[in-house]
Amino acid sequence: MTHVLIGLVGAGIGQSHSPLLHQREADRHGIRLIYTTIDSQALGLRAADLPDVLRWARALGYRGLNITHPFKQQIVDHLDQLSAEARALGAVNTVVFDDDTTTGHNTDAYGFQRAFAEEFPDAPRRHVVQLGAGGAGSAVAHAMLGLGAEHLTVVDVDPGRALILADRLGPRVSIASPAGVSDLLATADGVINATPIGMDHHPGSPVAAADLRAGMWVADVVYRPADTALLRAARAVGAPTLPGVPMSVYQAVAAFELFTGRSADPGAMFADSAELVRAGH
Repeated sequence: MTHVLIGLVGAGIGQSHSPLLHQREADRHGIRLIYTTIDSQALGLRAADLPDVLRWARALGYRGLNITHPFKQQIVDHLDQLSAEARALGAVNTVVFDDDTTTGHNTDAYGFQRAFAEEFPDAPRRHVVQLGAGGAGSAVAHAMLGLGAEHLTVVDVDPGRALILADRLGPRVSIASPAGVSDLLATADGVINATPIGMDHHPGSPVAAADLRAGMWVADVVYRPADTALLRAARAVGAPTLPGVPMSVYQAVAAFELFTGRSADPGAMFADSAELVRAGH
């Protein structure tokens, strides 16, 4: 493979560093890679438009698409087949076109699991509270159970969505109302933000500063900006923090391999990511 065309579909993705991250890794392999952004906010696209997006991407010669908020779950029904992990999670962040087949994959769970294992190897995980049960939340919950969480409580503004996720993942997962978050966090070992709150176009923090304490760890899947309001508040009280950048890089490593068939260099992609963050991408 000497050239490849891929894209990112999502809302508010104009400042995403995914295009340059993939393009720089492709350059190291001698691959001419063009990575476009298909911003649903800018183009007025909705979930109902996803079949057209897939059809046009294939017609235009795309090798595949990365899928991000808010379409990771909605895209599932429009694909020909799913990888085992994507099927288990009910969410897709990477679509690959092969001949006449569209295959959905999920590299988010791998990204979070590897980032957590490297950054928080000794973090307690008897009881973890996760905010968000959407596409990213599904992957993170799956990863957290694989990391040995004894119990995971999922909180979402949509209780039905949280219940579907808990039913899919089994008895170690329960759900709770947003109204009860303060009580949950008072005894939790850690909290994960898997909501869009904190992103550039969803500013703020999903956790009240008064609910944070030094005795808990805090992870955020948001990587743009790299330093969110939640992470700053957690550091202010002495809580260990895991930003979203490592997860974003590791999921990109896996996605790059799906798109190109080449093994990516995580170290080089981390260096690229750090440079792009510093440059404001």
